[in-house]
Amino acid sequence: MRRREFITLLGGAAAAWPLATRAQQPEQVRRIGVLTNLSESDREGQARIMSFLQSLQQLGWTDGRNVRIDIRWTAGSADAIRKHAAELVALAPDVILVTGSATVSPLLLATRTVPIVFVNLADPVGAGIVASLARPGGNATGFTLYEYSTSGKWLELLKQIAPGVTRAAIIRDPAEPSMIGQFAAIQSVASPLGVEVLPVNVRDETEIERGTSPFARDSNVGLIVLVGSSTTRYRAQIISSARRYKLPAVYPYRYFATDGGLISYGPDPVDQFRRAANYVDRILKGEKPGDLPVQAPTKYELVINLKTARALGLDVPPTLLARADEVIE
Repeated sequence: MRRREFITLLGGAAAAWPLATRAQQPEQVRRIGVLTNLSESDREGQARIMSFLQSLQQLGWTDGRNVRIDIRWTAGSADAIRKHAAELVALAPDVILVTGSATVSPLLLATRTVPIVFVNLADPVGAGIVASLARPGGNATGFTLYEYSTSGKWLELLKQIAPGVTRAAIIRDPAEPSMIGQFAAIQSVASPLGVEVLPVNVRDETEIERGTSPFARDSNVGLIVLVGSSTTRYRAQIISSARRYKLPAVYPYRYFATDGGLISYGPDPVDQFRRAANYVDRILKGEKPGDLPVQAPTKYELVINLKTARALGLDVPPTLLARADEVIE
C-alpha cells in the first residue's frame, strides 16, 4: 500500500472513531422516586406499583436499563413518610411519584424543586398543594381521587341496599384532613334521607373494634367507610368487624367489596397509577409539572358482593344490581 493511501485510510478511520465511541456509550439513566403510603406486603399496593411500572415500560422506560426506580413503602407511618421523603430527595431524582394526602405534604416540605406527580389525592387546591387544577404552578401535579360530593352518594347507596337504616357510623381518621370534607358531604344529605350520621374515629386496629362494637346493640345501623390511608391499611379489620356485627356497609373502593365488603362505589386507584406514568414520561421528556393540569377520575365503579348481602339477610334491589359494574356471587 502506498504511503498516501495509508494516511488517507488512517484519517478516515480516525474520523469514524468518535462516532463509534458515541454509539457504544450506554443510554442515559434517569431516576424516579416512588413514595407510597401503603406497606410492601399490601396486595393493593403491589398492584398499584406494578401498573405504574408496566405503563412506564410501554412508554419506553425500563428499570435497570434507561431508568432507575427507588421505591419507599411507609405503611402510613408519619415518621417513615418524613424519613423516606428526605431520602428520596437526597437521591436527586428527575421526578417523584407520591400517593396520598398525608404523604405529599411532607414531600413538598422536603423539596420545592424536584418535580412531583401525585395520585389518589383529595382536594389538592384546598390543601395548598397546587394553585389551581388547570394551572398547578410549582413543582407538583397529578390526579385527584374524587369530588367531595361523591361521599354523599355512599349514604344514598346505603339507604338503597338497606332501606331500614336510620343511623350511620362514619369510619374516619381525624388526623386526615380530607376526611373532614368527606364527612361534611355526607352530613349535607343525611337529613333529607332520614339518617343520623355519627363519626367513629379510627387511628389504629384497636379503635376499629372499640368504635364499631357499640352499634351492634342497636338496630337499623349501617357503616360508611371514608377514603384514607388508614381505612385502606386496616380494611381487613373493618370488613371483619362489619361482618361480625352484621352491619351493612358502603366502601370507597372495589377491593373492599372483593375482600368481602357489601358494596363499594368509587374510582379505580390502580388506573390512576397507570395514568400517572404518562405524566412522569412527559416530565422526563422536558415538560414542567406546573404546566400539566390536575386530572380527575374518568370512571367510577359500583361493585356489589351478593354473598355478603345474603349473609346479612339483604335483598339487593334489581335496579341497583342493574347499575352495578360488577356483581360478586
